[in-house]
Amino acid sequence: MFSSTTSLLFRRAATTASRVTAMRSLSTPAAPSVKDMLIKLTVVDPSGARKQITGIIGKTLYESFEMQGIDIGPTSGGAKPETLRTETWMEPTFGEGPTSGYDHVVLTGRGADKVQRLNYSEERQLEDYWDWDEIFDGSRLASVVTLTKDMDGMVVYVPDRIVDNCP
Repeated sequence: MFSSTTSLLFRRAATTASRVTAMRSLSTPAAPSVKDMLIKLTVVDPSGARKQITGIIGKTLYESFEMQGIDIGPTSGGAKPETLRTETWMEPTFGEGPTSGYDHVVLTGRGADKVQRLNYSEERQLEDYWDWDEIFDGSRLASVVTLTKDMDGMVVYVPDRIVDNCP
């Protein structure tokens, strides 16, 4: 059996280890709260009515619309052809990009300039599905735009839908 001296040393070591573990956990930053993961967006529908919605950072604009019950048509789908890794580097991920252009939106206001740049396949779908006078500087496909904290307060205009239910 252990002597009382060994037992005392063991308890002191365990207490010190617990103290060190507690200090380590208190000094590291906590996980983000739910509030830190949410942003506010203003959606303007074709009639001009405004609605403020909550978006989740890391989700697409299309997913945020779906969660809020806003129907903007079918999703463009398709895996991303590239992913932003740093401010200067886009990693090719070899996805085909969007496969349609039904979920067209126009982004303006605070945060609109923080959206990833328009890639070739997204630009091609916008041009194939929409007339030239319906495409603007802020035109994007909602399923391609991934929300970030910088987009808090952005205004999203939803144009009239094009016919997507042909037999």
